[in-house]
Amino acid sequence: MSAFYHAFFYQPILDALVWVYHNIAFQDFGLAVIILTIAVRVVLFPLFYKGAKQQALIQKIHPKIKEIQETHKDNKERQAAELMGLYKKHGINPFASFLVLIIQLPIVIGLYQVILKEITSGFFDNFLFLSFIDVKEESLVLAIIAAALQYVQAKMAMPKEEKGKASPAAGIGKTMLYVVPGITFLILTKFPAALGLYWVTTTLFSIGQQAYIMKTLKKKEEKEAEKEVKQELKEMHEKIESSK
Repeated sequence: MSAFYHAFFYQPILDALVWVYHNIAFQDFGLAVIILTIAVRVVLFPLFYKGAKQQALIQKIHPKIKEIQETHKDNKERQAAELMGLYKKHGINPFASFLVLIIQLPIVIGLYQVILKEITSGFFDNFLFLSFIDVKEESLVLAIIAAALQYVQAKMAMPKEEKGKASPAAGIGKTMLYVVPGITFLILTKFPAALGLYWVTTTLFSIGQQAYIMKTLKKKEEKEAEKEVKQELKEMHEKIESSK
């Protein structure tokens, strides 16, 4: 299994990083990490997009999910049936995000491992990002930026709760809103700044992607609402004409 992973994930990513370093990034390891991270995210964009879209749709119908859970809390079979019906109505596959994660995880882990392990290899000799940040050393600034971006991303993903109706799950979500960025900060203060560059780049990409998806879904919702209003007006007009 390890030989398979090395041959089909680790080595291709390493080869790509070496190529980017020598041919595109002006032999700047930090810049090579950023370019390769963006390239990987672009290649995996359809998968990331599908997973993020499913998450956004679930966030949108969260009040209905909560209502079903509370209404049928004593009948788990009915609750499951109602939830599956709701998911089907909105075109949601509750397992899609998990499957997407499984598919993309080996590539993301491979990129992560290459960045950390190859810092000490002989493939690269310039570790000064933009000539002033040594990406082999820890960077407090990058750790703070990455944690802040992690907070923004988590905040965007949180479902909106009505005032006075906060659920236990919402309380856990708010706790994780601070815990995850805190863990991110602690991790990145112990690892080379190259990992911080990767973390900042991929999180920025995720934030932009999430904003795009939310904007697209909002436009779609507005069009559907406009279509429903036009249909209602048409039906009212037909009723008036038929009553004459």
